Amino acid sequence: MSLLTSLRNLDRRWIFLAVGLLVILPLVFGLHIAPVQPSFRARGFYDAIERLPEGSTVLLAGDYDPGTAAENYPMHLAAARHLMRRNMKIIALALYPAGPPLTDQVLAIAGQEFGKQPGVDYVNLGYKVGNELVMSSMGQSIPRTFPMDKAGTPVEQIPVMRGIQNFGQIKLLVSISAGYPGTKEWVQQVVSRFHLPMVAGVTAVSAPEYYPYLQAGQLQGLLGGMAGAAEYEVLVEKPGLATRGMDAQSLAHLFIAFMIVLGNLAFLPERKNGGGRP
Repeated sequence: MSLLTSLRNLDRRWIFLAVGLLVILPLVFGLHIAPVQPSFRARGFYDAIERLPEGSTVLLAGDYDPGTAAENYPMHLAAARHLMRRNMKIIALALYPAGPPLTDQVLAIAGQEFGKQPGVDYVNLGYKVGNELVMSSMGQSIPRTFPMDKAGTPVEQIPVMRGIQNFGQIKLLVSISAGYPGTKEWVQQVVSRFHLPMVAGVTAVSAPEYYPYLQAGQLQGLLGGMAGAAEYEVLVEKPGLATRGMDAQSLAHLFIAFMIVLGNLAFLPERKNGGGRP
């Protein structure tokens, strides 16, 4: 049996197994084989945080849920690491009901890595229903909008909240967003009205929608999907889930392209002999 005949008769389950291994192995072992070159959008996100004086207070909005965690969670974690590395005070919240547990995870991981204390260096205010009304209300008073944190502690008893009244004490808004309510509403309700500098991390499919905000200067930086998160991980020098995801994605795409070429070569003699479709 010739090689081409063997390829034509290859059980497709071997191909599925190979694709599965090419996806799983980079995610588990972190091969880091796909080069990642940060774009100007990701660099703008990084530079906006680097420009802040140490000790500044930053609002970190994690407006997503497990449905888009593959894209949003890596950029959320990288942002928390970057902020804590620069000794920023973090006030975190979510406008998605399932968002607060994800915020707890990223704050706990980054806090442990940099020796930060909950309540002293960061706080998770949790979820508040109301979408744009919540954003607008925070412009008047953050303590009245969020009288307690996620654990039920009154905000006046939380050290990191001392002196925080409204957006006037916040130096930067970091929005990690899956859709509505999210980045667009933060721009419309907060950036436009209160002139708070803002950067955003969004899903890949929605990223082009925010390019006009970036061009207008309403966003100082933008991370688009897993690729944007991987670029940001490179900038903060902490390759993680997004970098591994890009490795898995790149290997799978290369293998599929290779198999398409090989499959066409395998059936080429048959078509020459009139075995193909007319």
